[in-house]
Amino acid sequence: MKGLIQRVKHAKVEVSSESVGAIDHGILLLLGVEATDTEETANKLLHKVLHYRIFSDDQGKMNLNVQQAGGGLLVVSQFTLVADTGKGLRPSFSRGATPAQAEALYEYFLAQARGKIAAGCPVAGGQFAADMQVSLCNDGPVTFLLEA
Repeated sequence: MKGLIQRVKHAKVEVSSESVGAIDHGILLLLGVEATDTEETANKLLHKVLHYRIFSDDQGKMNLNVQQAGGGLLVVSQFTLVADTGKGLRPSFSRGATPAQAEALYEYFLAQARGKIAAGCPVAGGQFAADMQVSLCNDGPVTFLLEA
C-alpha cells in the first residue's frame, strides 16, 4: 500500500462537478492499494499518515503531526500509484489489487481513520473508481511518499 501525502491549505474532490469531499488545512492522501495488501497493511499506513510530522511547530520545524496541528484528512483512491513504471513507456498495473479488494481496503482505511483521528480533525473521502477532479493548495510544497 502506498500513500502520497501532501500538506495542504485546502483540498477538495469533485465528481460530475459536485463536491464529494473537502478539508481545510491538513493532509491530502492519494492511496494506492496493491494485490498483497491487507487490513494490517492499511493499519500500518494509517498509523504513519496520522503520526508523520510534517506540520510546523512554534519554531518553524516540522515537528507536529496532522492531529497536533488540528488538520483534516482527505483520502482519495489512486490506483496509478502502484503502477510498475520500470520498463518501457507504458505503466503496468499487475501489482494493483482487484477493484473489489481495493475498494474494500479503501473503505476500511477511511473507517479506521474516522475512528482514530483526534476529535475536531475532519476525515473526508473521494468516490472509489469515479472520474474525480482533485484540487488543492499544497502548503510548502510538502509531499511525501509513504509505504506500509
